Amino acid sequence: MLLGLEVEEKWGFGRGEIAEWMVLVKWYADDEEDEKEGTAGVWRISALNEAGGWKDRTTVEDMDLAVRASLKGWKFLYLSSVQVKNELPSTLKAYRYQQHRWSCGPANLFRKVVMEIFTNKKVSLWKKFHVVYSFFFVAKIVVHINTLVFYCIVLPATVMVPEVVVPKWSCVYIPCIITLLKAVGTPRSFYLLIFWVLFENTMSLHRTKATIIGLLEASRVNEWVVTEKLGDALKDKVGGSKVHKKHRFNIGERYKNG
Repeated sequence: MLLGLEVEEKWGFGRGEIAEWMVLVKWYADDEEDEKEGTAGVWRISALNEAGGWKDRTTVEDMDLAVRASLKGWKFLYLSSVQVKNELPSTLKAYRYQQHRWSCGPANLFRKVVMEIFTNKKVSLWKKFHVVYSFFFVAKIVVHINTLVFYCIVLPATVMVPEVVVPKWSCVYIPCIITLLKAVGTPRSFYLLIFWVLFENTMSLHRTKATIIGLLEASRVNEWVVTEKLGDALKDKVGGSKVHKKHRFNIGERYKNG
């Protein structure tokens, strides 16, 4: 067993308009433990080389590398006791751009690596199933589409069209249980739960669109919009210069210029 592929530390978040709210409801604090990000992580050179190095075929090159390295037998180590300073999107616009990349990229990566995962002979069948079904298909594709279709289309249809009947357990009990479970994990943000439900339903349209773009490799599939950082904006303001316009480019151009 190869240990020490990537030692990833817990994020410590800065302050910002929407950033404080997102931390309060623990979106990022929960997600970071389930996903291997390119931020706040230390990789072994041997792991990078064996996995084939960085590739610019998707906008989630860190996830791409993590999947390829896992298929080589490397393991991850998450250190929750170590905090690394980080920064979340400070505005809703920046958050939307980031969520587009985080939804489109994994869907596009799934399209490219699904057969590679199934044909891999170094990992067990159970691990293949976990990566394809749980990590990709459910967490990165189904959850976005299901949220949009069920909460934004089916449930409203039951109100406007009496002929559409949905069992109470699916439209009342399940949403309530999910909401209450979220509240248990974030007691300080209980008063934000209603806003969280509305916000997530709205974002589901944006995430579903990005997911479909990734699966079909449509336009904007490799678009990389640099997430605005509040710290950079403050530095520019103090220095007396104007805040630079958000950079938008293709993921391939990012590597050529970098």
